[in-house]
Amino acid sequence: MKTVRVNLGARSYDIRIGRSGPAEPLHVFPKTAKVLIVTDTNVDALYGEACEQAWRAAGAAAARAVLPAGETAKTLANLEVLYERAAEHGLDRASLVVALGGGVVGDVAGFMAATYMRGIGFWQIPTTLLAMVDSSVGGKTGVNLKQGKNLVGAFHQPLGVVADVSALTTLPERDYVSGLAEVAKYGVIRDADLLETLAAGADRLKARDPVFLEDAIARCCEIKADVVANDERESGLRELLNFGHTMGHALEQADGYTRWRHGEAVAMGMVYAARLSAAETGLPEKDVRRLEELLALLGLPTAPGPEVHGVDWETLRVAMGSDKKSRGQKPRFVLAERLGQARVGCDVSESVMRRVYGEWMGS
Repeated sequence: MKTVRVNLGARSYDIRIGRSGPAEPLHVFPKTAKVLIVTDTNVDALYGEACEQAWRAAGAAAARAVLPAGETAKTLANLEVLYERAAEHGLDRASLVVALGGGVVGDVAGFMAATYMRGIGFWQIPTTLLAMVDSSVGGKTGVNLKQGKNLVGAFHQPLGVVADVSALTTLPERDYVSGLAEVAKYGVIRDADLLETLAAGADRLKARDPVFLEDAIARCCEIKADVVANDERESGLRELLNFGHTMGHALEQADGYTRWRHGEAVAMGMVYAARLSAAETGLPEKDVRRLEELLALLGLPTAPGPEVHGVDWETLRVAMGSDKKSRGQKPRFVLAERLGQARVGCDVSESVMRRVYGEWMGS
């Protein structure tokens, strides 16, 4: 088992990456009288009962709350369901919430833990690749509004993260490939060598080689842990982690979170951001092509296609304006200066944004 430390003073915690079964590593959790396991319909069918029984065998009074699967579950209404379930189960400030699932489960369960009784402890047991390398680490929690993604939320660090790569064997292919986008993102913003490793090991990635995955996940977590330790509340540096997300979130929102997985939208958003980078920060065109080719090699989309409903410039521009990083409806981008180095808070003129969009959609 590999361990990556997130250094945040009194809020520090470990990310443990290995293979033992998502319900098994109870020895790393603190003793507690009561625990509420939050999961979704897909993950519950695979691991919910086993996880609950493991907690009961360890002496905790455990219960489960099961959300619908998918991004559309990130609502205030589902948050209220979790509050009610927590109260029914008698959770108090010494109790724990365990997020067993992907990024949606972690976001909603984490926000519930941040706000129930003004904050109780929670653990992350991510079961998707995207959650293992990104959303389970760093303490961002929240839900969506119809006006935009993650507009209601809080920073609430988990007590720990247990990323068990054996869970990835049961992940549907499309969801697994979606997570590879966030893996590639870390290479663009901090580690160009990681991009080379991913390209050279594409076959091992596609085969879900557990040894290769453990190393890749650990490297991504190291990068994120370092960024979060230096900017926990996203006042500057942490915005690096949003490379590709400005357009990615707009694509998701414009289609009502139904057409694309989050990672698919981020992959397309990274291509748009890379093309903006070529126009604004001097990213070489060969590196733009290198990123596009890697994403395609991994099975990810690189453009939505002009025939897709809801991806006209006007719709996407409004959606980008509602992004949390925007100021006065003006998007602020993360742009790459070279592979492995990026810059936050970049303003891009309306004419350049639109021109690059047109070139991208026409390619």
